[in-house]
Amino acid sequence: MINSLGIKKSPKDTKVVVAMSGGVDSSVVAALMKQEGYDVTGITLKLYDDTKKSSSGRQCCAGQDILDAKRVSETLDIKHKILFYQKKFKSEVVDSFIDSYVSGETPIPCVQCNQTVKFRDLFKYAKELKADALVTGHYVTRVQKNGHANMYRAKDTNRDQSYFLFSTSQAQLDYLRFPLGEIDKFETRSLAKKLKLNVADKPDSQDICFVPNGDYSSVIKKFRPESFKSGKILNVLGEEIGQHDGIVNYTIGQRKGIKISNKNPLYVVNIDANKNTITVGERNLLEIQKIKLRDVNILGEKKEFDNEISIKVRSTGKLLKSKIFFSNKTEANVEILDRETGISPGQACVFYMKDEFGDKLLGGGWIHKTFNRNLST
Repeated sequence: MINSLGIKKSPKDTKVVVAMSGGVDSSVVAALMKQEGYDVTGITLKLYDDTKKSSSGRQCCAGQDILDAKRVSETLDIKHKILFYQKKFKSEVVDSFIDSYVSGETPIPCVQCNQTVKFRDLFKYAKELKADALVTGHYVTRVQKNGHANMYRAKDTNRDQSYFLFSTSQAQLDYLRFPLGEIDKFETRSLAKKLKLNVADKPDSQDICFVPNGDYSSVIKKFRPESFKSGKILNVLGEEIGQHDGIVNYTIGQRKGIKISNKNPLYVVNIDANKNTITVGERNLLEIQKIKLRDVNILGEKKEFDNEISIKVRSTGKLLKSKIFFSNKTEANVEILDRETGISPGQACVFYMKDEFGDKLLGGGWIHKTFNRNLST
């Protein structure tokens, strides 16, 4: 028999590891697996030392979340383990986040977290437990075809998390399962209430777990106080028109905080970490025509890129028609056929192709450089 996870075993003979963050999504996934009769082990990652609590919003992987995951596991009567990955998380996610900002980029630590401690290290641990699958609460759809798994945007496109999973390897994707891909968030909360889970009404995570109240500059100041060096604010002609108090305080497309009067609003259009300068200009200078990518990850086959390709350059952004040109296995150039502004180095560019199952994830890469019609950065 083939069970609901696509594995040729009965549920009771199928061992699954559920990544439990303590939120409603992963808790519902664990409950569904238990309800269907699978042999379930919940794993929660301790990723950072949360000595300071966020006074607003919600964070993931914090102390309260670990406690919530434990309580849900007790309610469901499933095994539960906590893995202490603080050192790995600090070196591979937090330090990378800081390095990126100091280099004038705008990083996405959630992608780095999925790429390293969550999918790489948790994947390895689940294999060591001889689990048949690693199951998560991500909102993405998985379709098995020709012996391999493919990832698609979730049915609930407002909750879709495929953008954050572009660096998933084929081996990881074949092993992963995403039960929430075909339902929306309202249905997930309804299931949580029906299953009488204590996290049914728990707010969603909002803050980056190691960034209290969204104040990323305080994190950088804590670990790299020397990064806050004042420097020049330039116009597009290279003329000094003001002073900044550290490039880590600015991102591409930023309007507030420039504090320079002008007839039309000014935006940050370039950040040069080597020269410690910020360049500002009017909104038209934010429109990006081409992107250069590094550390490209491809899922699927190269021939699929002969089809019409769309990209996303931010998690909440729209799909943009584009052409992809590969320089080698890990580098690519992207020509954007639609109009988009404020694309920043350090963010991810994720590839999609539409087929009979929906918007298929073909991989993506990290934005290394952007090119404007009137200004290159």
